[in-house]
Amino acid sequence: MIYDITQPLFECEVFPGDPKPEKKIMMRLEKGDVCNLTAFSMCAHNGTHVDAPFHFINDGKGIDKVALEKFIGPAYVKEHKGDVSASDAKEILKKAKAAYNGAEKKILIKGAAVVTLEAAKVFAEAGADLIGNESQTVGPENAPKAVHLVLLGAEVVLLEGIRLGAVPEGVYLLNCAPLNLTDTDGAPCRAVLMDCLING
Repeated sequence: MIYDITQPLFECEVFPGDPKPEKKIMMRLEKGDVCNLTAFSMCAHNGTHVDAPFHFINDGKGIDKVALEKFIGPAYVKEHKGDVSASDAKEILKKAKAAYNGAEKKILIKGAAVVTLEAAKVFAEAGADLIGNESQTVGPENAPKAVHLVLLGAEVVLLEGIRLGAVPEGVYLLNCAPLNLTDTDGAPCRAVLMDCLING
């Protein structure tokens, strides 16, 4: 089973203040053109995307410098509503490791959840590779900087704007490899979860 956990780009949610993605039709066969051709423009953080350390840290790695291993591998999906506290984070990591050794490296939080600064510190200290959530930002929308600084400062990449409504809790193989955009603070990705071998 493969779960597509990516928002459709042109209908996606956009973080307040960011430009929306725009599509421009350049050519169409029905108009007599040689092919169908589409151009588009977007912010690196539209829809389902990943944040690189450079997003909040001036000398941090750009998305093209982050190892692909951060984006591909076993991941643990856990449903949570509201603030994720330090104790919640510890419990999530414990359950992830018990479910599959290595799944604690990539945590995907299902539901309307906000990673608190205290939880961010727990994830960072545990050596997580990736934290993902359904919101367009991992931390509080009105004050995301502190959480980003802790996680990105520990080179924990952030997978934001995923859609986990159809995905049961458990362990999956995650692939959310970003576009290879040179020296950028983030990039869109096609995020998928595969229920293969790990759960069966």
